[in-house]
Amino acid sequence: MPGDPENVFYSVTDRGPNIDRDESTAKTFPQPDFAPSIQRIELGSDGKFHVVLMIHICDAVGRPITGFPNPLKNARTELAFDKFGVRLPLDPNGLDTEGLVRLSDGTFWLADEYGPSLVHVASDGRIIERLVLFGIEVDLANASYRIRAALPAILARRHLNRGFEGIAVSPDERFLYAMMQNPLANPDVAAYKRAKATRLFKIEAATGKPVGEYVYELEPHQAFTDDSDANKQSDVRISELSAFGADKLVVLERVTHTTKLYAVNLSSGSNILGTKWDDISTMPSLEQVSLVSIGIKPLTKVKWLDSTERDDIPSKIEGVAIIPPDTLVIINDNDFGIEGARTKILRLKLPLPLV
Repeated sequence: MPGDPENVFYSVTDRGPNIDRDESTAKTFPQPDFAPSIQRIELGSDGKFHVVLMIHICDAVGRPITGFPNPLKNARTELAFDKFGVRLPLDPNGLDTEGLVRLSDGTFWLADEYGPSLVHVASDGRIIERLVLFGIEVDLANASYRIRAALPAILARRHLNRGFEGIAVSPDERFLYAMMQNPLANPDVAAYKRAKATRLFKIEAATGKPVGEYVYELEPHQAFTDDSDANKQSDVRISELSAFGADKLVVLERVTHTTKLYAVNLSSGSNILGTKWDDISTMPSLEQVSLVSIGIKPLTKVKWLDSTERDDIPSKIEGVAIIPPDTLVIINDNDFGIEGARTKILRLKLPLPLV
């Protein structure tokens, strides 16, 4: 956060350890009492990173939330089971937290994949409110924190586990930026598997009202050369978004072993908010057409980093912090060590200062 010492960072867990079941829409949660949490991490004088504070995310009265899927009827949802195969309840409070920003008042905004939604969290971990898409607020009426419908209903077409992954905040903290991990399954999964156009939103932090929607085109899957098993376009995804200026963002695009960072300026692309491309009845959909053919200008991308050009970047990078003028800090997702991965944090120098 601007104003923090340069050795202080914040991180967030996702929903907790989980393993795919035979069913494509079900997960096993071997530790069902896990509560998603925020960590304060400091780089010590010993050159090592230390977790110095753990903040459990809680409902409005201070009860830790779960990472269980939501009881959604107006969007797809998953089923959850414990390690004994017993069905776990769907939870209107549950979150799959992925990205975060910290504001100068000490509160946090989190990106959630389930809704998808954006979640405002107090410094003690209590949820202040959750911004959801129009249409699913009724599905979450029993949540024990404030639910507010504010986001375009078309996001209900997100593919499972492909909701909001990246979130950023403008330097003046007036605006949030949130980005879908993948193109929508609009109108169907076949479109999701082939599409390259994913959506980035600019949102007024004070009101929760979107004021911009932009198209970001993913690289072709063949460009991720360290991932020989990436054989379809939907393997490419967005895992992070960070701001280095007003409407200036760095986007983390990746498969598993290959990470690419691109800088974008929202002024370079078309604002499609409120157009027919937000209407689920529009066919062919945004995800099915050539952007050139419909006159939409995607965001111009400037490459900052390609992990294939280095040998010190671990797999599955999902977090980026920017320290002006020319330093990046990156962190991987270790998936709770289920497959043996360890948490790694690296400081990298950009070849050029931020502009």
